[in-house]
Amino acid sequence: MNRDVCRGPGAMGTTEKKQDTSSGCQQALRELQARFTDALAASGLTVTLLARNAGLGRTTVSNALNRPVAPKARTIAEIARVLKLNPVELQQLRRQAEGTDTPQATSHAARKSLAGESASAQAGRQGLLVGALPLRASAFQSRPELRERIDAVRMGGGVVLTQARPASAQVLSGMGGVGKSQLATQYAHQAVAEGTGLVLWVPASEAQQIVTIYSQAALRVGAAGATGEDPEYDARALLEWLATTSSSWLVVLDDISDPVAVGPWWPPVRPGVGWTLATTRLHDPRLTGGGRTRIDVGVYTHNEAVAFLEERLASDGGGHLLDGRQAELAAMLGHLPLALGHAAAYLLAEELACGAYLARLDDQALVLDDVLPDWADTELYGQHITAALLLSLAAAQQAGPVGLVEPLLRLLALLDPDGHPEAIWTTQAVTDFLNTTRGDGSTATATEEIIRALRVLRRYALITSDPHTPLRQIRMHALTARAVRETTPCHHRPQLAVTVAHALTEIWKPGRHIHRDLAQVLRANTAVLRRNAEEHLWQNEIHVVIFMGGLSLLASGLHRDALDYWAPFTQQAFKVLGPDHPDTIRARAALAGCYRELGRYQDALTLAEQVLTDCERLLEPDHPGTIRARANLASAYNDLGRYQDALTLAEQVLTDRERVLRDDHPDTIRARANLAIIYNGLGRYQDALTLAEQVLTDRERHLEPDHPHTILARANLATTYRYLGRHQDALTLAEQVLTDRERVLGDDHPDTLLARSSLATTYSDLGRHQDALTLAEQVLTDHERVLGEDHFDTIRARANLASAYNDVGRHQDALTLAEQVLTDRERHLEPDHPHTFGARANLATTYRYLRRHQDALTLTERMVADCARVLGDDHPDTLLARSCVIATYSDLGRHQDALTLAERVVADYERVLGDDHPDTLLARSCVIATYSDLGRHQDALTLAERVVADYERVLGDDHPDTLLARSNLATAHRG
Repeated sequence: MNRDVCRGPGAMGTTEKKQDTSSGCQQALRELQARFTDALAASGLTVTLLARNAGLGRTTVSNALNRPVAPKARTIAEIARVLKLNPVELQQLRRQAEGTDTPQATSHAARKSLAGESASAQAGRQGLLVGALPLRASAFQSRPELRERIDAVRMGGGVVLTQARPASAQVLSGMGGVGKSQLATQYAHQAVAEGTGLVLWVPASEAQQIVTIYSQAALRVGAAGATGEDPEYDARALLEWLATTSSSWLVVLDDISDPVAVGPWWPPVRPGVGWTLATTRLHDPRLTGGGRTRIDVGVYTHNEAVAFLEERLASDGGGHLLDGRQAELAAMLGHLPLALGHAAAYLLAEELACGAYLARLDDQALVLDDVLPDWADTELYGQHITAALLLSLAAAQQAGPVGLVEPLLRLLALLDPDGHPEAIWTTQAVTDFLNTTRGDGSTATATEEIIRALRVLRRYALITSDPHTPLRQIRMHALTARAVRETTPCHHRPQLAVTVAHALTEIWKPGRHIHRDLAQVLRANTAVLRRNAEEHLWQNEIHVVIFMGGLSLLASGLHRDALDYWAPFTQQAFKVLGPDHPDTIRARAALAGCYRELGRYQDALTLAEQVLTDCERLLEPDHPGTIRARANLASAYNDLGRYQDALTLAEQVLTDRERVLRDDHPDTIRARANLAIIYNGLGRYQDALTLAEQVLTDRERHLEPDHPHTILARANLATTYRYLGRHQDALTLAEQVLTDRERVLGDDHPDTLLARSSLATTYSDLGRHQDALTLAEQVLTDHERVLGEDHFDTIRARANLASAYNDVGRHQDALTLAEQVLTDRERHLEPDHPHTFGARANLATTYRYLRRHQDALTLTERMVADCARVLGDDHPDTLLARSCVIATYSDLGRHQDALTLAERVVADYERVLGDDHPDTLLARSCVIATYSDLGRHQDALTLAERVVADYERVLGDDHPDTLLARSNLATAHRG
């Protein structure tokens, strides 16, 4: 419930070099602020209007203009946008003012086209390449017929186009291994050689990769508004730059796998200026349109395939291997570029002539008829690539450490073709597996041997390894992986699958915080593993890596994706393992967690009660699963406002964990944190503070400072500070929590949105209402975009914005939101849910501001009755509800009724919260007003003097509530 609802409308040793640097910093800052000041004066805007138009707080803008500290990059970008200043020059001044643009830094920036003349101008003059452009393929075949089709579409000529205007983008579509990316690489290299203004190479299998490369390019070209702080913001700035620049450009989107995800990031149509070239295996209509034409890419022609073999071998000193049978070999491999590449690497590595290779290929084909018959080759590549693969594998086995190459390749084939960390191959799980499968009698496998085996696989073109992308360093082409899986004996597959699952689990390390990018890679590899071998991970129990994949979605704030993961997973567990299997119960508990995060509290409660019943029936009372189920049910009770039920369970959980586990066990610390939250709900703030401070101390001692649990402990302590009226302490923590979550979790993670909302509330507590409003509007927009309009957190953001509107006098805007919030809460929550009570209270406050006093009284009297019935007479929300009634009585002229109730409320606050709690002081202020209304001016004056002294002592001289108390005292003196 919003606590503001009842307020009425009424240097020694510094070297010479450092001194020069400091002077330069100050000069740059003065120049930056002078440009702002001059432009502001010319614009005719006030600081307040500038802040509003820039979407910034007034204090933020004022500080940027006056404080002797360089503003943030984002602040500069937004002010530059409104005042129509050059953002590149201003950001250069910012870096100089920060001392990060020293001659060394400037030289580095110049190399990156970020300093000196604008990067955009540099791009137009000499060409700029952004992205890791692959090297040209050895013996690349120009494929003139295919290029003619592409060029015809690109230039707007020929019959390929069915529309009058020239196409701006081509989509090269074809099965894996046909050379789509090689062709796109050739176009990109050609564009660089021709001096194209900007050449952008973008791995496009994930939208996140597109955003990352786009944002880098935006900074390199100096796109307006790009700051380096918000990748999506910068990526959109690049698209705007592409749409308006006169500089030539080429954007390559390589390997699109999700048309929906890439949809917002297609470059604009710019005939004669720039064009887009994309590659994909998909035949999806969503990839065409908007000026894009699909061109199907098949295998090499016969002549191209032969030419590839001849050029590839001759260029690497293998001309003597061309014995006249290369045409037969090309035909035998189906002219598939990938297979031809495998074959050429094999010939060179083994010093084998084409005819001898054909004989071996024929021998392998005899075996493959049983493994992959012709009728099963639905994609027209299987036998050809598999035959080449097996020959390369045989050679690699001879070249590599004995007994390691083939099992490693089979493990690799179960993982994501887009790559995984090399660290997987040094896990204990992989080492133990290889120790049991080696055929040379070795008793131990060293890490160095495994790395050497990986190098051999790379040498024979069976994998690639790129140390510049450590999270996805090791990759295997999807076709190679498929061929490996299809040639793996059935009896080997279960152990292979389990080994990969064990290795992923080791990297993931349950209970350990990992970076969100690594978590994303591990989730992707787990998903591919499930697709390839899930049946082997459900043997009597579900492998823990499957649970970790779903829990990672929850931890990453991807709550809808988590629901899509856990709902079918729970049903599958029920069918496969039965309702009483521990893993089925665990899945049900995880599904309840999804419901909680999505605000479906009643569904979460139903499942949580079922899970606890099952655990108490099937497990011991002190079993960790049983205690965990109690803790989850306590949280479900707390969500629904059943605080006393939650308290009973939470205290039992803490007692159990302290008895069964050690005091500093993570589960024990978590139990303390949960109990502190419940104490807050019950108004037992001092008890909550004791626990919250202990939890933060424990988290900081046992976890990294950036671990989400450590950040959460800070956020919870900040909330308790707010309840205790320690607003400056709360602000310090709230700002730190928001900064940490933006850095660790990302701007759109639900926990980041919550931190932003909490900071806005803290601003309001401190009387910084314009800052609070600016942030509250951003928070609601973010919630609606990320979580949807009906999510519980979105409704709460709407309620907070309504309060912010009231604080700045926009009462009609507040009324619209407050009515919507009450409707939403009555629709989504129980009638007696405390948040529903809070919605009624906030609406009543808005009615009072609008002088609809009878409507306000109806709501507040109902609220008092409901709170007393559900929460109890001494609950802080019940006391707050009575305070609202006092104010409404006064509005209606019922001053004696107001006084009677006000004196009772003050006594209750003093007893429940203490003499110095801000809510107690506020209640005394209500009594002062009532004394004045009744003509008891001396009583009002005496109490007003006490209240002012209390506010100055508790909140400080400059707190808005202290200022208001002084105003009330002045009124009392006037009598």
